[in-house]
Amino acid sequence: MAIDTETFALLLDAVRRFVAQRLIPNEVLVAETNRIPEGLVQEMRELGLFGLSIAPEHGGLGLSMEEEVRVVFELGRASPAFRSMAGTNIGIGSQAIVIAGSAAQRARYLPQLASGEIIGSFALTEPDAGSDAMSIRTSARRDGEHYILNGTKRYITNAPVAGLFTVMARTGDAIGADAISCFLVEAGAPGLAIGKPDRKMGQAGALTCDVMFDECRVPATALLGGVEGNGFRTAMKVLDKGRLHIAALCTGMAERLIAEAVGFARSRIQFGQPISEFQLVQAMIADSQADTLAARALVLDAARKRDAGDRITLEAACAKMFASEMLGRVADRAVQIHGGAGYVSEYPVERFYRDARLFRIFEGTTQIQQLVIARETYRLFD
Repeated sequence: MAIDTETFALLLDAVRRFVAQRLIPNEVLVAETNRIPEGLVQEMRELGLFGLSIAPEHGGLGLSMEEEVRVVFELGRASPAFRSMAGTNIGIGSQAIVIAGSAAQRARYLPQLASGEIIGSFALTEPDAGSDAMSIRTSARRDGEHYILNGTKRYITNAPVAGLFTVMARTGDAIGADAISCFLVEAGAPGLAIGKPDRKMGQAGALTCDVMFDECRVPATALLGGVEGNGFRTAMKVLDKGRLHIAALCTGMAERLIAEAVGFARSRIQFGQPISEFQLVQAMIADSQADTLAARALVLDAARKRDAGDRITLEAACAKMFASEMLGRVADRAVQIHGGAGYVSEYPVERFYRDARLFRIFEGTTQIQQLVIARETYRLFD
């Protein structure tokens, strides 16, 4: 463990209470306004949620992977918008700097990311580059002591509120990874423009929008680590961690959905008894519980292997694929158990049903995970 057992237990208990007493009661407000109140964001800062994975010397908590996923299990019980606000600071926004940033970049940005003073945003996806990340067109050309960025990024999480963008851009004409570099672009850079927030199926409060670069001039010191061509490779290095994080989030959401389904089934009377007494309802609860426990075990096993220094590309892809697909099944069953009530917004399962759909798409679609899993499985028999 990265911190002592007693301290981590206190942290986990504090997060659990924060979710129950502050986040869940504000879910409807966030859904209706499509924003998280600043007061809640400040409370998240004070709890240390923006710096879970950042080392203590930079102001973070420095949690191990196992500790991080156990915290995310708890955060998953509330609307995913809350976790999303801190997600980039915990993940690619900070870990790219940890892995490949210069000493000056670490000193400048990691403390601000850890404290939540600035919100991070990871800008990779483009109108014509999603799963095929190598096909990005955003370019960065050297101009003396600056780089000039041009291009458009799409569906960029936290972009409307971000203070720092981790931007993947093409710095060469080659087809491979050597042509893709990473830039740390601060909000307000000349030539950087933010689009209107997207209107999405779910995930209200987790803001996304286009980010446009039109002759956007940034200092050469914005190049991650001062090295061209390390952007794509750096992103791949932290991908396993990000996939485990999302798998843990999906698991926590499934646990919340089971709790909602059980509570409703016990209170809903049909044919003279609670529907929780009906065996077909019990079967849906049982399937959901088994699915969720399997996902939790898969995530924890992969996290422990990563903490031990093992290569976990296979395990992380399996965890992300299984947990996100599992969440879809659990959400569907929860709506079914609620019957007509599950189709109206009065009950949280309707909102979670829509929120859950995204997780089979981002951080690598299910189909991309299948390709990774097959590739890594072949490696086992080489």
